[in-house]
Amino acid sequence: MDIYGYCFRHEPAVDPARMQAFRQHEYVIVGTAEQAQEHRDLWVRLGLEVLADLQLEATAVAANDPFFGRAGRILAVNQLDENLKTELTVRLYGDLDDGTAVVSSNCHRDHFGLTFGLSTATGEVAHSACVGFGMERIALALIRTHGVDPSAWPAGVRTSMGGPG
Repeated sequence: MDIYGYCFRHEPAVDPARMQAFRQHEYVIVGTAEQAQEHRDLWVRLGLEVLADLQLEATAVAANDPFFGRAGRILAVNQLDENLKTELTVRLYGDLDDGTAVVSSNCHRDHFGLTFGLSTATGEVAHSACVGFGMERIALALIRTHGVDPSAWPAGVRTSMGGPG
């Protein structure tokens, strides 16, 4: 599934990379466990290629979601231990941080299949995975890297974005 829309987080912040409302372009798969894992792994590689085409220096890092509460902490540790989430990060603030996630690729295993009663064609509980591109964060990374005037950006970047080279 190709999904594009707004996301909301209830975390007020002054950092422009931590917006409460932001846009995300996602590619989601629901299928077998193997299909979900392959989708997540493929999009880590493809996401790095997309960012390289934009001449953004990105790094793939194992990550977890900031769940709350005791059960959430256990889920977060499992996400890291089982390599279920990878974020592609770009340094928006130079050496002041380790990087800000601009793309996230996640394998949910059977969580949504169980929660929503989704099954495969053979009747097994469906697994899912997704990749999400944070549109505003990518825009911030482009501005940080190439400046505020898109006409002055490298020709290859403009071409990758569908504009004149």
